Amino acid sequence: MNGLVVVNKEKNMTSFDVVREIKKIFHTKKVGHLGTLDPLAQGVLVVTVNDATKLAQFIENVDKEYVVTIIIGMETSTGDLEGEVTSKKEVQFIEKKQLIDTLNHFLGKSMQIPPMYSAIKKNGKKLYEYARKGLSIEVEPREIEVKRIELMSDPVYVNQQCEFSFKVVVSKGTYIRSLCKDIANALGYPGCMKELIRTRNGKFSIENASTLEQIKEEKFHFISMLDALGDA
Repeated sequence: MNGLVVVNKEKNMTSFDVVREIKKIFHTKKVGHLGTLDPLAQGVLVVTVNDATKLAQFIENVDKEYVVTIIIGMETSTGDLEGEVTSKKEVQFIEKKQLIDTLNHFLGKSMQIPPMYSAIKKNGKKLYEYARKGLSIEVEPREIEVKRIELMSDPVYVNQQCEFSFKVVVSKGTYIRSLCKDIANALGYPGCMKELIRTRNGKFSIENASTLEQIKEEKFHFISMLDALGDA
């Protein structure tokens, strides 16, 4: 059985947790995935089974779509709610138009500094290994592209902080935690990511994704290698 399964990953699971479960379900050791999702994130995780693991290089360089909830007024060590609070600033009222203008400012190509708590390697070690030891290391910026971005909700003010959601389509390699921090900084505040849902990875969307429970119950669509390589 060679092909792909589009999993709707739940919160508080690592991408490796999903891979481990798929290995059990399909009784195989040859399982991989396209595009890691942090434990805090949920949504589309494309899993490759058996010979389909060889397709990764052909189908992983694709756009990804996310729905993001951002907190303006608080920064953490990890860029999300899993880290320690490193900075706070009371948020004054922000006009909705200012939010829209700020989001639109990030459209197009730019250079982004990846978060320290990431799996990018430098000098043979992953960045999060340095971060966990409290070591400061220079991280080179990477070119990313924001292809579409739009405000999804009105701002809500809670505990002297501002929260709102936005939808964004980005190129491969874009870190949404870094994008949230940069958006907040552009508004004049510290910021971090509160919630993240990946709604699309290339042509694979959340509407066609299945939970692990559904997959265990054989209520899912198995995508052939030929279909995976075909046009969207």
